[in-house]
Amino acid sequence: MQLEQLASYLDGYLLVREVSDAPHALNGLQVENAGEVTRVAAAVDLCRATVGLAAAQGADLLLVHHGLFWGGLRPLTGPAYARVADLIRHNIALYSAHLPLDRHPEVGNNAVLARALEVSPRGEFGEDYGAAIGVWGELDLPREALAARLGALLAIVPRVLAFGPERVRRVGIVTGAGGSFIPQAAAAGLDTYITGEGPHHTFFDAEELGINVIYAGHYATETVGVKALAEHVSAKFQLPWAFLDHPTGL
Repeated sequence: MQLEQLASYLDGYLLVREVSDAPHALNGLQVENAGEVTRVAAAVDLCRATVGLAAAQGADLLLVHHGLFWGGLRPLTGPAYARVADLIRHNIALYSAHLPLDRHPEVGNNAVLARALEVSPRGEFGEDYGAAIGVWGELDLPREALAARLGALLAIVPRVLAFGPERVRRVGIVTGAGGSFIPQAAAAGLDTYITGEGPHHTFFDAEELGINVIYAGHYATETVGVKALAEHVSAKFQLPWAFLDHPTGL
């Protein structure tokens, strides 16, 4: 199918023009190809490794959560040049969605992870760039059983800051680097908060606010959204797809 048609559909489906994000995220189509899409690949991050994996799959569209642009204007030299050159050399278009993918109600990282953990959705929390990006819901389960379920789902060993109740009932999720949302999770009345990673001081935030925090890895928690998005595109447009796993361990 035509790249322009697919990119336009994704812009509308993900609301990339409506969802506020970091100034330099540049959500949407970041690099074109020759104009056709026959096979889709999905990855958490745009890097030379994932471009190489996409090329090996014969993909001509790469969907990512973390795209090319984060630090503002910079010259296309060194690694930045190499990434773009590899995309062009292999005729691979690049489409990136950051917060629009995090907060999407169907294929978003937070919503997909909540469903997989059997958390019954009740609302949103965690304001970032003027909008709530996290989801919260209800789940009646021992804390360690939830951590085990999360670990099995993402194939990781979660880090549990066990400062809330042993039996969890109100669980919030913000994937990725969501440690800064611990105070907002506590203020929302949640007893347990799941995210990817956070800085050192968040240990004391969890301890003093009396909330369970489960760190499951930035990369691991954000694999679920791009997979769901690629699966949605595949089902709607009959395009084959593959997930490109390039874990950071972080």
